[in-house]
Parts: sequence; C-alpha cells; structure tokens
Amino acid sequence: MNIKQHTITKSVTLSGVGLHTGVNANMTFLPAKPNHGIKFQRIDIEGHPTVDADVDNVVDLSRGTTIEQSGARINTVEHVLAALTGLEIDNVLIQLDGPEPPIMDGSSIQFINALKEAGLEEQNALRNFFEVPEGVFHREPGRQVELAALPLDDYRLTVMVDYNSPVLGSQHASLNQISDFEDQIAQCRTFCFLHELEMLHKQGLVRGGDLNNAIVVVDRVVQDDELQDLAALFNKPKVEVRKEGILNNVELRYNNEPARHKLLDLVGDLALVGRPMKAQILAARPGHAANVAFAKKLKKIMNDFSKTNNIPAYNPKLPPVMDINQISRMLPHRYPFQLVDKIFHLDETTVAGVKNVTINEPFFQGHFPGNPVMPGVLQVEAMVQTGGVLVLNTVPDPENYWTYFLGIESFRFRKMVVPGDTLILKCELISPIKRGIAKMKGFAYVGNSLVSEGVLTASIVRKNS
Repeated sequence: MNIKQHTITKSVTLSGVGLHTGVNANMTFLPAKPNHGIKFQRIDIEGHPTVDADVDNVVDLSRGTTIEQSGARINTVEHVLAALTGLEIDNVLIQLDGPEPPIMDGSSIQFINALKEAGLEEQNALRNFFEVPEGVFHREPGRQVELAALPLDDYRLTVMVDYNSPVLGSQHASLNQISDFEDQIAQCRTFCFLHELEMLHKQGLVRGGDLNNAIVVVDRVVQDDELQDLAALFNKPKVEVRKEGILNNVELRYNNEPARHKLLDLVGDLALVGRPMKAQILAARPGHAANVAFAKKLKKIMNDFSKTNNIPAYNPKLPPVMDINQISRMLPHRYPFQLVDKIFHLDETTVAGVKNVTINEPFFQGHFPGNPVMPGVLQVEAMVQTGGVLVLNTVPDPENYWTYFLGIESFRFRKMVVPGDTLILKCELISPIKRGIAKMKGFAYVGNSLVSEGVLTASIVRKNS
C-alpha cells in the first residue's frame, strides 16, 4: 500500500450515458492538493456545488449509491470510487455536467485506464489510514447478509454471494492486496437478473442500461415474444439467450464475474468512510444498502477513536516526510539548538515531528545533574521549530525566509521528559496565516501521554527585507 498521498498529474475527461438516469454527461478528473479528499462537483448547476464522497451524504440506494450535498446530487458513484481506491488515489476533484458518472462498460476499468493516462503523482503528505482497532460487524439476518471488518495491517476483501440461482449458484471472490484491483477486479461488469428488469424500468431506473454495459442473467425459460420485447427494450434487432443463461451471448470475463463485481461495489461503497483503511473485510451477500450501513458504522468508530486519540500516528519503520538534512536546509538552527530530528507528517495546516531525547544532550550536564529532565523551555523550542517547518512550507522558497518566535499562551507542562524518551511534536494552525503571522496550537507527547501543550505565535520574514 502507498505510504504517501497521491493525486493525478493532469486532468482527464470521459463521456457517456448514466446507467440509471440515462443522461449523457462529461466527467473530468482534476488534480487536488493533499488532504483534499475525493469530491464531486456539478458544473451544470448554478454555483457549481461540490459533494464530498462521504457516507453521511448518501441519500438513495436504489440499485446504486447516490450522494447529495448543497442541493447537488450524484448518482451511482461506486464504480468511480472503486477505481480511485484501487489506484490508491487520495485527492481528486471530479467535475460532472450531469447527474451521474458515465456507466462506460459497467465496470471500473475505463476509469482506471483514464486515470493512469493522466498519471499518478506522489504528494508530500502521509496517508491517514484508519486501522480497524477491533472486530466490527453488521448483520441483517432476514436477508442472510453479514459483513465484518477485522484488524489487519493491510487491506483485503473477500465476498461470497448466493442468489439461489441455477445459473450463478454460489460464488466467492477475494482481493488479497489493493494493488491487484486493476488486474483482478476492475473489469468486472454490473449485472442483474432478467426478472428484475421490468421492476427496474417501472421504478425509472437503468434508463441507460444496455447489453454493452450490463450482464443480464436469465434464470428461467424465455419465450420468443418476450425476447422480441427485450430487443425493443435494448434497441437491438435481436437478442438471444445462450445456454449458460446470459442474455445476447455476452462472454463472461471470469467464471465468477458477478461475485467480483460485488467486491468492486464493496470497495467503492467503503471508500465513503473517508480515509484509506487497513482491515480484513469479509462480506456474505453484500449489497449497497448493507455496504453503506456498514460504512456508517465504521466511520462512527473511526471518528470516536479520533476524538479520544489526538496523538499523531508515528511509525519509525516508514520513511520520513523530511529527514534531518532536509530540515537543516529549511531551518537555520544548528547544534546545540537543532531540536527536531525528522518530520513525519506535513500538510497545509498540520505538522508532526520527532525529537529523540538522549543522555548525550548538552543541557543534561547542568540541568538537574543526577536527575536528568528535559527543560520545559527546550520542549517549547522543539515545538516552535516543528511549527517553523509548517510555516516555511507555505512559501515556495523557504531558504529566503526567517521564522521568529513571537509569543506563547496557556502553556502547560504535564509530565517530565527524560533521556530515552521519543518526543512526538505536533503543531496545527488555529487560523490562516495573515501578514506573515502564524498562530498554532502545539502538543508534545511521549508514548500515549501528553507532556506539554500551548498556543504559539510566530512570524515569517523575508531575509534582507
């Protein structure tokens, strides 16, 4: 899995008809900044409102997942979201001049191909994974639906479907690593049973359905007059049923293509949780309604965990966003006042870094000899230097600027910091930087303990000004 966030290098456009609305639309993927997330934008509506790809915005689940926000509705988002998840793209703006993304061939492969044509770009921000802390379950006994998320340091999915159909029977599909999505899952098309078509058309759905973008499974004997009606329905001169029970001799791309498409839908629906996940997902007889209910449960757990755990997730095994050499090129501090060893998170509003505290620090020679404790003032300095990286990251030429510490408010020292501790430093902007003045809330942690916190004010000044 990618460690850093990704976007695309340039815009790319696809056009086509929407599966359920039957409306032609142009859809353009645009690059976006770190932590932008995935957003849709209806450019055919006054004000060009945007819709976050968020499970809280789901408003309809009639044979697809529909989201709505600020008066703008986007139908059938799951295939697009599955493609973005499969390519591990975190930040993109998707502009639409209609209500629904093009269905294309009923799978995600053409979205994959377009996004790869645009090119993927690594960004200078770590991905904010939601690591499922314990087993999470969703059950609907009446429909024999069950979904589970189990802790795992990866993202894997397994789906089992059983439609009591002599044509499909029981099927299962697995995705052992997200990087296999393109080759194993992306080209699997949407499907429905013949007996569902009349109901769907009465509900005003599948107006853009065609034998080129959906598999129709025939699980009963069909008379010649009904085949003629189906031909008229799909605007075809003739339709046939092959012996395998697939309408119009469509060749399945895999024996278990329906199960693989259900896995594709699940990947797309779970993208609405809003963060890349690490979990083992197991699903029996999933569908959009169950997927979204499960995603809501996962998001609630994610948000509850985030509220009670403000500590930045630091993994020393991962490469830093900035190492000591890069920090030294940005900050003017040198021994013995260089107090940040690495930066492991950096975006437009937040920075997190590390200070490794050892007995070899020069201040321990005279500060509480025999009982070495890191001076509080140096904790503040380490925090300020970490915040300095955040402030200097807002200008294109940080080497031409100085940062100066201007003020400190409401600072509290809660626990002692001693040799052997790894000090995790976090600064986040309280408000946008104005006239070169930055106000930040700073935190310092050792393990799961908050050791100090306060509000810091700094200025950024061009050299020789």
